[in-house]
Amino acid sequence: MPEVVLIPTVTDVEKVAPLSDPVIRNLQISQCYYELALAMTTRLGGMANWCTFATWASRQAGQTIRKEDMKRMFEHGALAAQTAETLATNAQAAGSIRSGMEIQQIVTSAIDPLGAVDRASAAVARGNKKVYEEIGREFARFCASCLQDTHFDEANIVPFCAALRPGDPPDGQQYLRQAFYHYYQAQFEADAKQRAELMLLANIEIGFHEQTRLQPEIAEALDAVFVDERQVRAQVLKRLFPLWARVRLFILRLLGRPSSFDRALNDLLAEFRRLMHRIITHAMMSLEIPPGLRLRLGDDVPGDFPASLRQITLPELRDLLQKIDPTPDSMRESGAVDWAELPDRVHFIVDMFRRYHEAGELFEPPFTAEQVAAMKAGRLPEGRL
Repeated sequence: MPEVVLIPTVTDVEKVAPLSDPVIRNLQISQCYYELALAMTTRLGGMANWCTFATWASRQAGQTIRKEDMKRMFEHGALAAQTAETLATNAQAAGSIRSGMEIQQIVTSAIDPLGAVDRASAAVARGNKKVYEEIGREFARFCASCLQDTHFDEANIVPFCAALRPGDPPDGQQYLRQAFYHYYQAQFEADAKQRAELMLLANIEIGFHEQTRLQPEIAEALDAVFVDERQVRAQVLKRLFPLWARVRLFILRLLGRPSSFDRALNDLLAEFRRLMHRIITHAMMSLEIPPGLRLRLGDDVPGDFPASLRQITLPELRDLLQKIDPTPDSMRESGAVDWAELPDRVHFIVDMFRRYHEAGELFEPPFTAEQVAAMKAGRLPEGRL
């Protein structure tokens, strides 16, 4: 069992969310999720709760927020030299007096590939903060208000849930209401299978709420690859060509006879879109669960459900699975074809929650003690994060 840590309070959560540095904020969010998960596990036994998964999802988000993987992938998968050389040759033929290297630098600057990385990073950071300041806060409130109860007390859990807004997400918090009530029920459930199903139900309810709330940020991160091609074209033409050459190229386009330079620029922009989409999708479409297990979110969840969850008997859980899981008793077709599509994403997450419900590796701490001390002091820790 991991070391005992202090349970984060609502005040602790509220101190982290406003941090202006998205990298330090993400690290502290991931660690806080771990501490909340540990508190829940200590009370409820060796079953994953939503914070257990959130720890690793937030840690993975940190890779995108820090832009490490995406910048490295871009450097390794830079725009094909042949396409760039073709563009330079055609630009010179169309009247540019710039050198081939200057032309490539100007076009790359106009496209601004690292700007796409920055946009994806910023969107993921906003989503990380958004979920934490809502759901992390409610877990801290639950731990303080309800987790230490020695008997089921309607007079305690009902007011806790009533403080959450009714209605469906993204504006309502009905699924959070239901989830925390089910966590509370699980605390006092003697039957191990029933307790496992209540925990899974609560995890899925929070997961559905979370993913609905995150929809704008996920779509924005995946759309970061798109650039204003008219603006890029105007900037490139202005910097590459004298006025007479720009007029000639404009007339050719007006007559429906685009020049070889126009075609080469279109090819380069298409290649950029493919490359950046691959980089950003790779960053967002994988989840590393220790020790060293990387789930590809486009593939079906591997393995089998644990014995306690192979057959679902809890009516509420059965009904929810029928609603949001197209293959409710199988991991078949659980891979998300398009991570921007909420139903695809939820299907994968539901099966992942069920598959790894009792996976011991999930309960390992995400950072070393030295790294935790550094991040809580506002410093970037050394070592692999």
